[in-house]
Amino acid sequence: MEDWEVIVIGGGAAGLMAASRAAQRGRRTLLLEKKRRPGTKILMSGGSRCNLTHALDVRGFVETFGTQGPFLHSALAALGPEQLVDLIEAEGVATKVEPTGKVFPVSDRADDVLAALLTRLRQSGCVLASDEPVQSISPYSASLRVVTSKQTLRAESVILTTGGQSYPSSGSTGDGFRWAAELGHTIVPLRPALVPITSHAPWVLGLQGITMSDVCVRVLEPSDEAARPVCLAQQRGSLLFAHFGVTGPAVLDVSRAVSGHAQPRRLVLRCDLLPDRKVDALDAEFQEECRGAGRRLALGLVARYVPQRLAETVAARADFDPERRAAEVSRNERQQLVTWLKQFDIPISGTLGFNKAEVTAGGVALDEIDSHTMESRLVPGLFFAGEILDIDGPIGGYNFQAAFSTGWLAGESA
Repeated sequence: MEDWEVIVIGGGAAGLMAASRAAQRGRRTLLLEKKRRPGTKILMSGGSRCNLTHALDVRGFVETFGTQGPFLHSALAALGPEQLVDLIEAEGVATKVEPTGKVFPVSDRADDVLAALLTRLRQSGCVLASDEPVQSISPYSASLRVVTSKQTLRAESVILTTGGQSYPSSGSTGDGFRWAAELGHTIVPLRPALVPITSHAPWVLGLQGITMSDVCVRVLEPSDEAARPVCLAQQRGSLLFAHFGVTGPAVLDVSRAVSGHAQPRRLVLRCDLLPDRKVDALDAEFQEECRGAGRRLALGLVARYVPQRLAETVAARADFDPERRAAEVSRNERQQLVTWLKQFDIPISGTLGFNKAEVTAGGVALDEIDSHTMESRLVPGLFFAGEILDIDGPIGGYNFQAAFSTGWLAGESA
């Protein structure tokens, strides 16, 4: 049985950071990766561009993560967004901040970010064992025993950075949750997050390929007790109609409300296609245009606000005659068109699941982890970092930053 001071299991963002930091401290460290090479999910992220963080300060990050945010205080204090950017740039990878606040490498190549992390790993003295899946973890005397497909190991500290269940092809198949549960930890129910939303409505699928750059979306649930439906989640951003339903940043950010619902088919995705326009102002504007349009078709006026195919769908959902002349549009017809432009309701059937989810919501319960060290409160010497924790944030580099920060803190503490 070979002895190590620190064994890190999982070579993603959190694992690479944890392993290099532990080894930099002089700890004899082994990184175990089940795939042939580490960092598969890093290469896939941001459309292979790697949105590694967001240009917010620590307070902004904490607030963005909502109720989970306070848990990240110590991790972000140890390695915040600015420190992460400095670390990557120190390896020769220049970064840039896009108008949305997202931070990418100037090269737009995730390969460059992974290469920087692997360079740090090699220089730290950490030993990397690829293509070596772990089979079990168990207490052993005053240490922990790790059994792999090739050998049995013992370590003073084990850092679990096995990720969630999203994109299982990257190696995140949920093994870490099983081991954590076997060691006594509570696993908050898992569900896909940042995942496209599906619809069974043929008219929705017929809009495939249309993109709206600025839409406000809300996930609504009908209420038996209230006249108005309950809003489960809301976000503003771009939306893309696809062959399965809808995707895009705004949709991904509200998707956890769908994947976490017991009856997703009860839900509706309400889209405000013109969020900068108030209903009354839009109605008045449309009325004025109808008066001056003469014998032109009213549908052409709708198409000034949204793409033609979407305008035709709006008219169809509003039971509006597409051959109607603008000057002939009644007050009720006009208001119906305005209503559908502001409340474009898409029936929901579910999501594309873990196979297409960027993040896993749920995971190891945070109250069982010491947020100052990332060490288990239940098993001495066991640490957690990254997506295995019950932490998930919106799209935009937040989840990578959480992984890097918690990984750094675990490596600093183990």
